[in-house]
Amino acid sequence: MNFPDYRPRRMRRTEALRRMVRETRLSPEDFVYPLFVVPGSGVEKPISSLPGQFNFSVDKAVEAAQKAADLGIPAVLLFGIPERKDAVGSEAWKDSGVVQKAIRAIKKARPGLTVMADACFCEYTDHGHCGVLHDGQLDNDASLENLARAVLSYAKAGVDVVAPSGMLDGFVGACRESLDEERFDQVAIMAYSAKYASAYYGPFREAVASAPQEGDRRGHQMDYGNVAEAVREAGMDAAEGADIVMVKPALAYLDVVRAVSDEVNLPIAAYAVSGEYAMIEAAAEKGWIDRERIVLETLTGMRRAGADIIITYHAPYAAELLAKGKR
Repeated sequence: MNFPDYRPRRMRRTEALRRMVRETRLSPEDFVYPLFVVPGSGVEKPISSLPGQFNFSVDKAVEAAQKAADLGIPAVLLFGIPERKDAVGSEAWKDSGVVQKAIRAIKKARPGLTVMADACFCEYTDHGHCGVLHDGQLDNDASLENLARAVLSYAKAGVDVVAPSGMLDGFVGACRESLDEERFDQVAIMAYSAKYASAYYGPFREAVASAPQEGDRRGHQMDYGNVAEAVREAGMDAAEGADIVMVKPALAYLDVVRAVSDEVNLPIAAYAVSGEYAMIEAAAEKGWIDRERIVLETLTGMRRAGADIIITYHAPYAAELLAKGKR
């Protein structure tokens, strides 16, 4: 048989050779670890739909953030579950809110750790929608006013990055204007630019009790059949002042990650959401998949698709595997 001079299998023969020519590399530095913060102290409540994840009081969130930092993870993303909810989500911009307290405590304990804060209202409103409702419909512009209040409150607490996630029109510009007017121009914005109306969010909504009381969010989150729209959204957010643009979810949207990465000259974040995590954990618990290999393969796939940053509940676990030389 006449083989070509180049035989690809030569460079697959040993792990050392494979490692030497590997095109896409995964590192703990790629990860952001989400944390759920609740009122109280000493709280470390397991989330049944997210095995291995917890609702933390501020003191426990600090411990979790420190462990993440010790593993080489550079950032945490905070979500708050308030003591009280109302129609406009006013707890989101209170100086005494759980996220504000967590920002201050984590920055004090680990000044070098990047602290990001999700800026949305679904966890804070009694109706579960991402802003102000008028006649049962989301009022985009009224919601922007409250969003500006929330991001400013996080900035005053010492946050490094605000992450507006409601998919409101003009949400990045409203955040940037609010921050800059108050001389918080150093605070970065990670925009949830292509956030799809997805069934993958189910476990998260249990974790923060944010399911809509009526209706759904398809009127402001994206249709999962669209890619060109995602590129447009990301481009608009970049023009309004975003520092990072995000695609969410990740696993079923790797083509979107690639399309946005090809068109937008900003760091691209992919959010491996709760449903993605829960599916892996459920299958691994049944013994149907190899958890270690699946986690690293999946996260590497997100990097290969063009993600510079991966927000994942598997961050500490994956970082531990990488520290052991797993691949």
